[in-house]
Amino acid sequence: MRRKVLITMASLAAAMLVSACGKQENNTANAPAAASDAQASAAPAGKGPMGVAFVYIGNPGDAGWTYAHEQGAKAVEAKYGDKVTVTRVENVPEGADSERVFRDLASKGNKLIFGTSFGYMDSMVKTAADFPDVTFEHATGFKSAPNLGTYDVRTYEGAHLAGVVGGYVTKSNVIGYVASVPIPEVIRNIDAFTIAAREINPKVKVKVVWINSWFDPGKERQAAESLVGQGADVLMQNVDSAVVMQVAEEKKIHAFGWDSDMSKFGPNAHLGSAAIDWSKYYVRTVDEVMQGTWKNTPVWGGIKEDEINLVAINDKAVSEAARKAVTARHDAIRDGKYDPFTGPIKGQDGKEIVPAGKTLNDDEKHQINWFVDGVEGSLPKQ
Repeated sequence: MRRKVLITMASLAAAMLVSACGKQENNTANAPAAASDAQASAAPAGKGPMGVAFVYIGNPGDAGWTYAHEQGAKAVEAKYGDKVTVTRVENVPEGADSERVFRDLASKGNKLIFGTSFGYMDSMVKTAADFPDVTFEHATGFKSAPNLGTYDVRTYEGAHLAGVVGGYVTKSNVIGYVASVPIPEVIRNIDAFTIAAREINPKVKVKVVWINSWFDPGKERQAAESLVGQGADVLMQNVDSAVVMQVAEEKKIHAFGWDSDMSKFGPNAHLGSAAIDWSKYYVRTVDEVMQGTWKNTPVWGGIKEDEINLVAINDKAVSEAARKAVTARHDAIRDGKYDPFTGPIKGQDGKEIVPAGKTLNDDEKHQINWFVDGVEGSLPKQ
């Protein structure tokens, strides 16, 4: 029968203390920071259930980033049954604390470990160097090693589809954006959303409030209410809870969900949710490790791979014209006929950043640290 393991930080702490007393860690100062060529994992998983671990920055709850990853973990269990033992570790802070968690999971025999937050990157690089027979996968990162790969979803494509709807729906021409952490991933989402909204309605202004956290319901509420006070009648978000949607429902305005379907948190407010589907990637990666065919090639899926979409569009609040426009844009992105980051694109100061006819490549997209014309707000020091 299927075996499932769930570890909390509290129960893990005692185990790590015992492990630390009895195991001397190797020096990881020279751990590889990057690897340019794809390399296959050392060997396929051995006999018996393969240990697969997921490290979460929060708890799955019923919506948001960690919830979306948990659906992928469940897909692995459903696909492989008693061929795998799946472990979850919840509420793991980014930074040094996460390294102890990754080391503990590797030392306990897990053969595949997924780290699902950007701030786990350096900890995973260090741990991977000391456990060459374990395969590590890091979500949204850019550093790799022979046994450490990176994976991500083009969330900016989902944000762009939401922007199409936002441009149609807003009456005040002010859209509020509750933003998490000022890294290129989040900045890119804000820009892609704004490009689409202003394409539909050039009068739109997108006001940004940063909370400098991935998950802080209190700050998320404060930011959302502040944006409503500034005239926003549509709210967008890049944070983990459903609080922004709840604020929109309370204020009788509209909002978009993020990472998963958040329609139940604001049935009247909800316009659609930019939802991620990690299940295909997780199932495929487990199979590759089992078969010994895994490679550390960076993966960045999107609409084309059916890993991101604008779901649960509210027919009562979104016009038929807007829905058709979303479908057309979705299909154009899927078929490679449209890219949100094709010029001409102007920055906040009105100067051209991307010239006409040029499309940013993936390396350039990963380095975006500027706002497009129409965004009101500043970028904190990164």
